[in-house]
Amino acid sequence: MTSIFCLTVRYLDPVPQFHGRNDDGDPEWPPSPLRLFQALVCAAATRWREQQFEDYAQPALQWLEWQQPAVVTPSVPDRSFGYRMYVPNNSGDLMTAAWARGDAETTMAKFRVEKDVRPTHLNGEAVHFLFPLPDGQCPHFEVLQAAARSITHLGWGIDMVAGNAELLTDEQAAALKGQIWRPTDDKSGTPLRVPMDGTLDGLMTKHAAFLGRLSKEGFKPVPPLAAFKVVGYRRATDPSARPWCAFAILKPDASGNRAFDTARRARDVAAWTRHATAEVCRDWPDAVSFVHGHGADGNQLKGETADQRFQYLPLPTINPVLNRVESIRRVLIAAPSGFRDRIEFIRRRLPGQDLMWDGMPVGLLNILPASDWVLKHYTRESTTWSTVTPIIWPGYDDRDSRKTEGLLRKAFVQGGVSKELADGILDLEWRHVGFRAGLDLAKNYIRPDKLIGPMFHVRVRFSHPVRGPLAVGAGRYRGLGLFAAESEESPIRTR
Repeated sequence: MTSIFCLTVRYLDPVPQFHGRNDDGDPEWPPSPLRLFQALVCAAATRWREQQFEDYAQPALQWLEWQQPAVVTPSVPDRSFGYRMYVPNNSGDLMTAAWARGDAETTMAKFRVEKDVRPTHLNGEAVHFLFPLPDGQCPHFEVLQAAARSITHLGWGIDMVAGNAELLTDEQAAALKGQIWRPTDDKSGTPLRVPMDGTLDGLMTKHAAFLGRLSKEGFKPVPPLAAFKVVGYRRATDPSARPWCAFAILKPDASGNRAFDTARRARDVAAWTRHATAEVCRDWPDAVSFVHGHGADGNQLKGETADQRFQYLPLPTINPVLNRVESIRRVLIAAPSGFRDRIEFIRRRLPGQDLMWDGMPVGLLNILPASDWVLKHYTRESTTWSTVTPIIWPGYDDRDSRKTEGLLRKAFVQGGVSKELADGILDLEWRHVGFRAGLDLAKNYIRPDKLIGPMFHVRVRFSHPVRGPLAVGAGRYRGLGLFAAESEESPIRTR
């Protein structure tokens, strides 16, 4: 029985490329469902005019507004490279005005503007949009298939495609080659624009405004499309992103930064930050579990809710000149996916809070901008990561390297990395000596109370980029097992 409406676009260039961009001007991948919907509306409006469009296409497109697809795409390189062109400004009045002033030698070459191009190269030609059909019925299949076969472009004007639509069974859909992007419930992942109820009406209103932009009253700007929503999409190999906020640690009188030794004070900074967080979250009904990480009986959380708690991660400074790990001057608090509201709550209330030790203030929290150079080492995207505080194994390996590797992969899954991504780790190294200058031997780091097990520094290389923060192992909630991204060649950016 068919259960999926599949709309496919195939790129016709011998070297398939996609040039679409998101609202920020950055390369968009995968192509958003809204981009497909707009292409489908354009194709339908070209195929059926006026009354035919209202009778045939409009009901089908309004039905499609309510459907949210998964997307199957070819793989693409992790990094893209751009180039710059100089194109005519399309402002013919500038050249005409120059001619009117008597400048007969003026040519359009003087009125060129920069245009940055940064295509996404596809390792395949087909992109499939899979719309689930709970009852197995697609009420407007013939109309949507005809419209899909009229699509000519998806992306920029040079991104020529051929479209088609068909009904598939679950088995046929599972056999499609490519990476599957599914919508998430917690807004994590890659944000993509998706149509919603009213998107078609919004597009029709915008088109009418475009046709009427010039009148006797002058030029009327065309308002942007507002009837859409943004949904996070994620592949099975993408880890669930954790919302976070970060703070600089100042001296108690705010006269400068306060530094703490990484090996001996990481656990203490984590504990002090947890205490400050508890002060501002004391009215939460689940403060004991979410803030402190233990139940009413004082024991550690277990079961399905064991990971529904804050992580307190002191951030050692990474010297930008020597690439050396130094003292702790910052701290980051992370929450599980789906708890961004908790992070926003403490982001507003923790600045100005004291870090207390034996009743005395030892530091003052101040909000840290996301653009902070050191912070980016812990929160950016990378395939290669290494520890700045050692991992406490979640068990014993009996000095068997195979058991050790199994424990490490288990630790990554517990730390939020998908099992598919953990199973596909390309390189995994562990040792007592750190992988960065300035790190101490793993055994010299003071571990939090009641945490036992071997400790090692670790370096990992994933098959796909992972976005931080990344902390794994038994000490991941209390300052140990923290990774920083290793340097990778930055992509050429043209904007």
